Order: sequence, then C-alpha cells, then structure tokens
Amino acid sequence: MAHPKTERTLVIVKPDGIQRALIGEIIKRYERTGLKLVAIKMIIPTEEMIEEHYLLDPDWKKAVGEKAIASYVKKGEKPPSSDPIEVADSVVVSLKKYMSSGPVIAMVWEGGHAVESVRKITGSTEPRSANVGTIRGDFVLDSYQMADNDTRAIRNLIHASGSVSEAEKEIPHWFKPNEIMKYRVPHEATLYNADMRDILG
Repeated sequence: MAHPKTERTLVIVKPDGIQRALIGEIIKRYERTGLKLVAIKMIIPTEEMIEEHYLLDPDWKKAVGEKAIASYVKKGEKPPSSDPIEVADSVVVSLKKYMSSGPVIAMVWEGGHAVESVRKITGSTEPRSANVGTIRGDFVLDSYQMADNDTRAIRNLIHASGSVSEAEKEIPHWFKPNEIMKYRVPHEATLYNADMRDILG
C-alpha cells in the first residue's frame, strides 16, 4: 500500500480564478501546508475535454445531481428538478461553457492525504456554504440560487479532485506522465521523516 505522503490530486484554477488575479493566493494556500506542486500548465480547454473530464467517473452525474438537490432542500429552496441525472445534465452543459470560456491552470499537488487536504483548504463546492478561512469562503460570493437564476455554472474558482480514485482518473486526462516532476524539497524531511534527529546535525 502506497504511503499517504505520495498521494496526488488534481487542482484546476478555473477562468474566474484567473480573471480575479487569485492564482498566487490559491497556490500559496496549498503550498504553505506542505503540499508539493509536481505539475502545472495553462491551457484553454475545449468543451469536449471538459465533458470528458466530468464524465470520467460513471457515477459522477448521479452524485452531483443528488448533492445539488440536497443543498436546495437544506436551504428550504425548490430544486430545478427532482431527478439527479436531469440536474447533472444541466450542470454539465453550464460547466462546458464556463470552463472553456478562457484559460485555466491545471496543477498536480502531492503530499500527505493530498486529496483531503486540498478539499479542506478549498472549501465547499457552493461558496455560499463554504467556511471562512477556505479559499471559496474567503474569495467568492456565489450560490446555487444565483447561478440558477442566471442559467450558468456556479463560479467557485477551483476544481479539486473529490477522492483518490477520482484523482487517479483526472490527472492522466490533463497531464502526460513526463509532465509530472519527481523532486525533493527540504520541508519534506520535517513532514515525513520518521524522526527529526537530523535537525541538530
């Protein structure tokens, strides 16, 4: 079984994150926890690439539809449909338009429990529900309700893999193996060495 310190996750700074000039702030939030950036590129993705990305997991549609419906119900609001797949289909259409509207920055981060760590730092999918101190909670005012009123995708700055298995599918969709770097940084010794006797020489 692989050590959790080698876990990797995909992060995409979406077009609104770039337009808001938050690239450096987003990278800083992940980097200062001790995660290591092992791949990065800026591209303008096609709608086809975005659709393929979101449908890499055959269960994604059902899960995202159910999550969206539950969020509406929790807030006492009426969801656009009671069918999760129907809700997810409209989400995919909006995401394709949103994610291909300008450049995005795709990144791979590596480190202890990378998927969970990045999700925690990023905050809830809906910025309105995200905790203060998370990226979305600190920098976005958007909500499902506003996005639905405008018939668009929710603008939440970042995509972050939802699970280890999701990350394992998503990373190869965005990066070739030779685009992912293997290197060491000094703080890894402090974070991951079994003891810290080297500190005193």
